[in-house]
Amino acid sequence: MRCKNLICLVVAIAVVFSIGLTSAAAADYPKRPITLICPWGAGGGTDAVSRIIATLLKKDLGVPVNVVNRTGGSGAVGHTAMATAKPDGYTIGMPTVEITMMHWMGLTKITYQDMTPVAMVNFDPAGINVRTDSPWKTYKDLEMYVRDNPGKLKDSGTGQGGIWHLAMAGWMNAIGLSPKAIKWIPSKGAAPALQDLMAGGIEMSTCSLPEAATLIDAGKVRPLAIMASQKDPNFPEVPTLKELGIDWTCGAWRGIAAPKGTPKEIIAVLEKAIAKVVKSDDFVKFMKNRGFGIYYLNTADFANALAQADKDNGAIMKAAGITK
Repeated sequence: MRCKNLICLVVAIAVVFSIGLTSAAAADYPKRPITLICPWGAGGGTDAVSRIIATLLKKDLGVPVNVVNRTGGSGAVGHTAMATAKPDGYTIGMPTVEITMMHWMGLTKITYQDMTPVAMVNFDPAGINVRTDSPWKTYKDLEMYVRDNPGKLKDSGTGQGGIWHLAMAGWMNAIGLSPKAIKWIPSKGAAPALQDLMAGGIEMSTCSLPEAATLIDAGKVRPLAIMASQKDPNFPEVPTLKELGIDWTCGAWRGIAAPKGTPKEIIAVLEKAIAKVVKSDDFVKFMKNRGFGIYYLNTADFANALAQADKDNGAIMKAAGITK
């Protein structure tokens, strides 16, 4: 009995010592520069949001936060890098909606479960965009045409299986049509897709309104609806699908996460800092100027949102035949 009691005592002391070290490390965190991995290229929207957050985090945390772009594999390279880094709080990342999609397409085995969510900071819903000279003046006009002419319209905004493809497929599913009721034309992104829209190669684009904003402001593109439950304050005149009686929301989002196993005390420090960043005048002004939507979820709510998005996206991707 003495031996067993001694073992229990040693284990208890070890646990207490370990907890003490973790708490001490968190209390001293951060004490050196932090790396923030951006899984997309320099100059893009995710890169821009990563850099403004890094700048504002430096002010709050008191250490440099350096953005590193790890691109490739349709986002798989960067997401893998942030998931497999040492879980000490000194490497964090900006996961995007693709973390709930890539594994369904066989691009990587990494999922949202390989990360510890910190906070969501942005959400930009998909828009249903047509040329202003098109015959569809309202969403209902377009839906009626699709129902009467399945497979005739062409849509684009991203590659095969990308977020805007998923947006269209889910929209069709929500109104009781096949995801193939609209032909998807793969592109390298919203910009070339919108150029194709202007040239008449496609009839619509389900990219976000911020991506189409220049053409909308120029009077060349008409947004008929957004796939959201709330109006976009930057485009208050555009109805949501929810307003139109359609239960489907979809969009691109960005957040902050750390590798799985990062001490919860460190996550709490980061969560508090990100909450301050999102409320800051500098961040609000930056996002407004870019047309990006601010959408904050704390650690717990972000975790729940990730789980739900992964489930929903997998189901829609299977229905659309874009899974492996």
